[in-house]
Amino acid sequence: MKYRKLGKSGLKVSEIGLGSWLTYGTATEAETAQECIHKAYELGINFFDTANAYNNGAAEKVMGDALKAYTRSSYVLATKVFFPMGSGPNDRGLSRKHIVEQCEASLKRLGTDYIDLYQCHRFDTETSVEETLRALDDLTAQGKVLYTGISEWTAEQITDAAATGKRLNLRPLISNQPIYNMFERYIERDVIPACEKEGMGQVVFSPLAQGILTGKYKPGQAVPTGSRASNDKTNGVINSYLREDVLVVADKLEQLAATIGASLSQFALAWVLRQSNVSSAIIGSSRPAQIEENVRAVELDLTDEIIRQADAILAEVSSFSPMR
Repeated sequence: MKYRKLGKSGLKVSEIGLGSWLTYGTATEAETAQECIHKAYELGINFFDTANAYNNGAAEKVMGDALKAYTRSSYVLATKVFFPMGSGPNDRGLSRKHIVEQCEASLKRLGTDYIDLYQCHRFDTETSVEETLRALDDLTAQGKVLYTGISEWTAEQITDAAATGKRLNLRPLISNQPIYNMFERYIERDVIPACEKEGMGQVVFSPLAQGILTGKYKPGQAVPTGSRASNDKTNGVINSYLREDVLVVADKLEQLAATIGASLSQFALAWVLRQSNVSSAIIGSSRPAQIEENVRAVELDLTDEIIRQADAILAEVSSFSPMR
């Protein structure tokens, strides 16, 4: 495994991280989920990402239980706050009340005294950035949180938050967690430049495009039985990828990956990690073997020519924009 600093902070995270959005606490049984977490740790992954909203806290509980087997200082534990955790008017968002209460709840579910990286899961248009940042800074001062970040904020929101933090002399945000893969590249335009300016690194989710960039889904063929697409008809993100032109391009990318002795998933992860501002690519997994395959992506060194060929293939996808 290789490690990168998270933005300009001193925190180092594994280039491949393990997330728990669509698996732990839901489709995957707890025992299998723990096997995946243990395998990831054995392979050198030290960055584990979850959120309070993932299956209403169940994912945090599973991840916390599994990580209790290891020395707390040996891994980086990240979770998030924003989405509804109840039906009350204050059970959502980024108000001081919701942030503080949900931090306490996450700490209990995770079974730990502190959260390494506490992230604002989305931007809250109903709460001032100053209130949100002050609450995060207070939690950091109390030692309940070590670092803070955001997820899926715009470049303008990132720049404004950084300016507000500097004006108030608060501890800076160190990370952004956006979607980023070969098909969804919106962060390249202005988010990455804004984050680089403010010393923030990316910990990207869905680097394999919900599994499309694994080679599992083939053009002209039915969705495989037991796959994510067959089990979750309501998942709008994966459904947006299930287009013939996208699948044809994925097939061509798989052939290109084969020329350098890599699987499509390894190639796709290495492509994401070509960006120096990306600190970690967060994968999901329902089997330990998937993690073993994916971590080999850190060994790939993509040449400029290979990247050029990949971009030429990706240009064949028309009007793809489920980008956030």
